[in-house]
Amino acid sequence: MSIVSMFAFCAQSASETISQSNLPETAQAAAQAAAAPVAAASAGAGIDVLNMVMGAGPVVKAVLFLLVAFSLISWAVIISKAIQLSRAGRNSNAFLDSFWKSRSLANLYAEAADFGSSPIAQIFRVGYQELGRVHKARLDQRTAMENVQRALRRSGAAEGTRLFKYLPFLATCGNATPFIGLFGTVWGIMDSFHQIGLAGTANLATVAPGISEALVATAVGLGAAIPAVIFFNYFNSWVREMEAEMGNFNADFVNILERDLLKRGSPSSKNYQED
Repeated sequence: MSIVSMFAFCAQSASETISQSNLPETAQAAAQAAAAPVAAASAGAGIDVLNMVMGAGPVVKAVLFLLVAFSLISWAVIISKAIQLSRAGRNSNAFLDSFWKSRSLANLYAEAADFGSSPIAQIFRVGYQELGRVHKARLDQRTAMENVQRALRRSGAAEGTRLFKYLPFLATCGNATPFIGLFGTVWGIMDSFHQIGLAGTANLATVAPGISEALVATAVGLGAAIPAVIFFNYFNSWVREMEAEMGNFNADFVNILERDLLKRGSPSSKNYQED
């Protein structure tokens, strides 16, 4: 049962009670006249939200405009992140297939450019470039591996930051918009009671429209917050999984280098190239 319906039910019950009492006919008529508009409104086809918004005060309208802006931006972030993470996942899976099937790091380095959306492919490119630098510098095995591992960690952190970009806005939207909507509701109710005081009347027909208009702000705030919170948690979990995959790839890549390349001494220079 909606708030307006509850008010209508209470008003109708009060009018019936009064009509059955011994009050003068003028008091009964006044009570029934006060309850009639609300009962008629509740019997309508539904709540006209647009009229409520247009009838709201300037502060409530400003709050609603801010909430709509938050909602539009959050949906733009949601759509863009869904596309970005989907592409990153597909490209990463395809690159890992090529990585484990490849027999030459140089050929794989050239192929990695085709997986531009894959954070794992970008990590491999950075690690391979650093491997070529330490080979040219003729560093000892321990120093060379430390340099490669640092390059892989830096690249992994940069890719994680890129994947997580704009997600904090969804968290901010989910946390802030309910309170912004509540502020609009409180302000609208305050304004309604102020208008009642100026008019000198306090019947339900006077109170209900202003309160209904104010409650729209809370509804819009929740409408902006709920999808933002849901998709933030979903995308955050998705990014964490990708970061775990990047960490696993770093460990596997370092193990391959230690076992198959650096432990052989000085590999052939044709296996490395500088970007």
